[in-house]
Amino acid sequence: MNKSSVWTIVGVVIAVIIAWTLVSILFSVLWFIAKLAVVAVVAVVVFLVLRGVFSKTE
Repeated sequence: MNKSSVWTIVGVVIAVIIAWTLVSILFSVLWFIAKLAVVAVVAVVVFLVLRGVFSKTE
């Protein structure tokens, strides 16, 4: 094995590690955004239900 192929293998391993980390971060951010959107929708629904319940009693 010559020096060039060793550096190629090292480069591929480093590239895979960096790609794995970036994809993991990206999916974490996307999952957070999806959870935030679901929480926002549920909060709006709960707000509307509570507003409807309390406006009928007055």
